[in-house]
Amino acid sequence: MNEDIRIHSWPCSYYLDTSKQWVSGRLSLTPVAIKFTANKTGELLVNFHLSSVSEIKKESSNLIFSSLTILEKNTKHWFSSLQPNRNVVFNILEHFWREQLLSSQGAGAEAAALQSTKGKELTGLLTGSQKQLEDTAKVLHYQGEQFDNIMRGLNKIEGDMDVADRLLTELESPSWWPFSSKLWKAPLETKPKETATVSDSKNQEGIIIRIPVIITHRTDSNVKPGKLTLFASGLEISDCNSQVIHRFESKDVDDIRVHTPYEISVRQRFIGKPDTSYRLLSAKMPEAIPILEMQFSKKIQFLEDALGFVGARKSPQVDLGTSIWQAATGLLGGVVQPGSPVGGREGTDNDQVQLQKQEKISQEEAQELKQILKKLKGLALETEAELERQDEALDSITNSVDRATLNIDKQNRRIKKLT
Repeated sequence: MNEDIRIHSWPCSYYLDTSKQWVSGRLSLTPVAIKFTANKTGELLVNFHLSSVSEIKKESSNLIFSSLTILEKNTKHWFSSLQPNRNVVFNILEHFWREQLLSSQGAGAEAAALQSTKGKELTGLLTGSQKQLEDTAKVLHYQGEQFDNIMRGLNKIEGDMDVADRLLTELESPSWWPFSSKLWKAPLETKPKETATVSDSKNQEGIIIRIPVIITHRTDSNVKPGKLTLFASGLEISDCNSQVIHRFESKDVDDIRVHTPYEISVRQRFIGKPDTSYRLLSAKMPEAIPILEMQFSKKIQFLEDALGFVGARKSPQVDLGTSIWQAATGLLGGVVQPGSPVGGREGTDNDQVQLQKQEKISQEEAQELKQILKKLKGLALETEAELERQDEALDSITNSVDRATLNIDKQNRRIKKLT
C-alpha cells in the first residue's frame, strides 16, 4: 500500500523555532508519518515517522492557547489554531500513533524487512492468504447459522399450520362431533420455548472482527474514539466503554462508502427525517474492508481516493503470482546451484553470495511454510464442506417455503368458507 496516502489534513499554525514565529499551513497525516506544509512557500517544514514520536499532548500557556504538542525524539513541535478543533486532531493523531506502535510497521520492523529472506516473503504471502480464508470461513459459518435459524422458523410454521389444520377441522365439523377442544392449548406451550431459542441464538452470535475506530457523527467537530464490530447479521458501533451507540442490521444499511483505505461511512436512509450516518476512521480499516465488501457487495462504493486500494486487492494474482514465482525461482537457484558463480567479474562475487543467502530457505522457515500450508488445506476442506451443507440447507428451505405457501393458501380458503 502506498505510504504517501493522505489519511487526513487540517489547517493550522506551526511554531518555527528558527525564526521564532508562527507559520500557517496544513498538518497532514499519512499511514506512517506526520507532515506540515507552509501555505505561502509550499515548503515541507515537518516530516517525521510516527514511530519516532514519544508523546502527543494537549497544552496551553499564556501566549499559546489550545495548542497541540508532538514530542519527536528530543524535539517538541507546537501546533495551534487547529480546525475544526484541537480535540478532533488529537484523537485522530493519537489513534494512528498508538496503532503504529502496536503494529509491526515500526522502524525496527522496517529495518528487519530490508533483510528478509525469500522464505519470510513466502511466509508473509501465505499468512495473508490464510487470514483472508479464515475471515471468509467465519462469514460462511455465521451464514450457515442464519440458515439454521430460518429452518427452525419454517419448522415452527409447519407445526403451527398442523395445529391450524386440526382447529379448522374441528370448526368445520358438526356441533354434535364427539371431540374435545384440548387442541387449543397446543400453541401456548410451544411459543415461549421458541422465543427463548431465538433470543439465545442472537446473544450467542459470534464476532467476525472488532477494530478500534474514530467515530464522526453528523458534524466534523463531533469526534470520539470507539469500536467497530462486524457480525454476520450486520455491524455495531460502540464507544470506548463498549456501550452500543448504534447497530446496523444488514437490511438497514443502504450504502457504505470507502473514502480512503482507512475511512468509511455507513448510512441508513429515512423518508421524512434525517438519515442515520456515521463516518469511521481507523488504522485497522484495511482489515475490515474486505469483509464489508463480502457482506455488502451491492451496497459498498469505493470513492476516488480508494480506487487504488480496491484495484490492488482485486488484481492480486499478477503481483502475488510474480512474487511467489520470484521467491520460488530464488529457492530453486539456491538449492540447485548453491555455489555456482553468475558472472566472471570479481566485483559482483560478494553481491551474489549475499543474494544466494537471501534466496535460501532455512529449515525453520520451511517447517513454518509446511504448517501454514496444512492449515490452508484444512480451511479449504472445511469451507468446501460448509458450502455443500449450505447448498443442501438452501434446497430444504426452498421446499419448506413451497410447502408453507401451499398450506397457508389452503387454510385461507378454508377460513373464507367458514366466514
